[in-house]
Amino acid sequence: MLAIVLALASAIAYGGSDFAAGLASRGASVIRVTLLASAASALVGGAALPFAAAHAPSAASLAWGAAAGLGGTTGALALYFGFRHAAFSVAGPLSAVGAAGISVLAGLLLGERPSALALAGIILALPAIVGVSASAAASGRAGQGEEADLGEQGNQGQGEGRPFVGVAAGLVAGACFALLFIGLNRAGSRSGLWPVVAAQVAELAVAIVAAAVTRNVGLPAARQGRLAVLTGAAGAAGTIAYFFATHDGFLAVTAVLTSLYPAVTIVLARTLLGERLTPLRLTGLALAAGCVALIAAGGAG
Repeated sequence: MLAIVLALASAIAYGGSDFAAGLASRGASVIRVTLLASAASALVGGAALPFAAAHAPSAASLAWGAAAGLGGTTGALALYFGFRHAAFSVAGPLSAVGAAGISVLAGLLLGERPSALALAGIILALPAIVGVSASAAASGRAGQGEEADLGEQGNQGQGEGRPFVGVAAGLVAGACFALLFIGLNRAGSRSGLWPVVAAQVAELAVAIVAAAVTRNVGLPAARQGRLAVLTGAAGAAGTIAYFFATHDGFLAVTAVLTSLYPAVTIVLARTLLGERLTPLRLTGLALAAGCVALIAAGGAG
């Protein structure tokens, strides 16, 4: 049960992080927001490290952590690219479902055997993720939602006429996000939070390189800067919660529950911005609730 609670906490943190990122990127460059958020995330991870670092890290755990971080940042950049060249509703759901699906497959190949109820919850989660991420994409990892209200005008992106690009970017992003989930799982828990810190340092390194290549180094304006810091801090909390969750339960379960984070973005957009809940969103939220109930009844492993 602890793994389920931690995975849901991770989803809440990631959903809040994406909501803040969407707001920050309305008035600031995606690269600048990502750079400041990555720095804040690394600082939070470093501050938490002394409380959960009982053993010196192994080279393998650090390598898996770094691979996870590279996957997370590369996936985000791939998703941003997809959002720029196709409708948000193309790349968003593919990335979320891809990350969950690949993680489930990896867990099963690694020998995990969730209960029948948990498997039913996992299967139910996939359409739930489609429902919630399709409408939350513009406000979530899109990061560059300057156009309009969160979620409502995501399909008015710059490249609706190039769906193939959105499909390709969504699939690449999903695979990279799955690497984040799988990498933190395979890093093991004996090294404490060292793998998480390695992931955050790798993310910061990628953000610095991206900022340097695009000559987009600098801090966002005051409000956007605060939102970027909130993005990074919440994201770090989500990563730490997922790290502990995946070592207390099955990867196939914890990755799926964490992938429900777009539902949180929807709820925040509805609560704070008055965004309309469409039938698709309501259906996705209902399926997500059913998924959690089934997994809770079947156990996390």
